[in-house]
This record gives sequence, C-alpha cells and structure tokens, in this order.
Amino acid sequence: MDFNFIFITTAAVTLLGLVCGILLAIVAKKFGEKEDPRVALVEAELPGVNCGGCGYAGCSAYARAIVLDDASLNRCVPGGSKTVEALSRVTGRAGGEMREPSMAVVLCRGDRNAAQRRSDYNGINDCGAANIVAGGWKACSYGCLGFGTCARTCAFGAISVNDGLATVDPELCTGCGACAKVCPRSIIKIVPRKHKINILCSSPDKGAVVRKICGKGCIGCMQCVKLENNPETLTMNGALARIDYTKEPVKNEGVIDKCPVKCIVKIG
Repeated sequence: MDFNFIFITTAAVTLLGLVCGILLAIVAKKFGEKEDPRVALVEAELPGVNCGGCGYAGCSAYARAIVLDDASLNRCVPGGSKTVEALSRVTGRAGGEMREPSMAVVLCRGDRNAAQRRSDYNGINDCGAANIVAGGWKACSYGCLGFGTCARTCAFGAISVNDGLATVDPELCTGCGACAKVCPRSIIKIVPRKHKINILCSSPDKGAVVRKICGKGCIGCMQCVKLENNPETLTMNGALARIDYTKEPVKNEGVIDKCPVKCIVKIG
C-alpha cells in the first residue's frame, strides 16, 4: 500500500477528530447547563463515601437532589445527625430527625466448620457469579456464599470474611445498606440497633434437612419461641424461627443458651 496514502488518511482522520473535539467543546461551553453553585456547598457537607444509602447514586447525586428537587436532608446514614445539622445550615431548611440507628446483620452462621461442602467452586471470586454457577460450594442454598462481595462493597471496612462466612463489625457499620443490595441471596438485613438478639439463619428447610448440611442452622425446634412466649417479637415462619424487626426487641436472653445449635446470638 502506498505510504503517502496511509499518511494522508491518518492525518485526515486526526484532523477531523481534532476539529470535532473543538466544536464539541465550544458547544458545551456555550449551551451546557451550569451547575447550581449551591450543589457544591451541599456536597462539601456530605461524607463523600458514595455508599448509596441515601437512595441516590452517590453524594453528588444526593447533593443535586437536595438543591434541585428539595430532597429531605436526613437521608445520609453515615453522616448522621451532624450532617443533617450542617445541611440545614447550608440550605436554610429544617433537617428533621435521623432514622432509627441501624446496622447490617448477616443471617447465617454456616462457616467452613459448620456448613457441609457440596462441590468445589473455582470461578470468579464474587458471590453473584458463584450463586449463578451451581450456587457456590455450600450444600445450603440459603447460606452466605462467603466470597466477600459485600466486604468489598462496604466503604467503612465493617465486613470481613472468615472461613467462608461474612461477619459485620457493629462498631464500624453505619447501616447504609450497600452490602444488603449486593448480596445475591438477600441474607444481609439492615436492622434497628436496638435488636441485640438475632437469629442467624435464613433456611426455611425442615430441621431434618438442615441438620444434614449445617451444624449451626435453625432446626425449627421452637424452644426459643416457647421461652420468649411473645408472638409480637419471636415467631415461627414455617420451620424457621423469625424475629420481627418492626416490633420491640427480644428481651429474654435465655433464648441464646436454649438454642441447641447456637444460631441465636447477641450482637452489639
């Protein structure tokens, strides 16, 4: 192929790209929408962790929603009441009260010692991928997959994975909910911090099935329900004991010792 032809073609394409770039820059400068300066002021008062707990795609999006759409000022969970007060000063609007303090809880205790292995998984180190490919390595199809997608998502370092099980550090957790959004099995729940006693199991299978695949799964013995004796707080959902987080917390700590498989724990 003729060298001059290649050179001319390359030069023409380069020149065309340069001209288009300049034209786009001129159009953007002339017709582009200018950002309201109040957005930057509001965003400066946000923590900048972009966790999405406010319901928007990061702090910038939330700042724009506050300024342009009058979004409520009390949606930033990591920032807490101090951020609400700061936003109130900047915007001149009433901030309102923060929602009840909450934290993430992983409703599973099936680590490598307790959970039976079904198969080996050698794919991508991601819970979503493992869940698609034969459901990961655990025999329990409701248990924590343990590949740390939630831990990598957490902007506060509140989640760690040990022996194939994700656990939450209540001291570091802000309750933003980012981890719950990425859990493919929906076993991470954001619960009020006043609920200290939690049942860490999500399997609805009957006790005979659970016993074969997990040493720390709820077997539906109902001993905790009988001891608590309050259908408003602790009930059976089929073969699984469940806490109603919309009601008052379980107060009887005796349920922890009464549980034969030790899937009831006190957190925080």
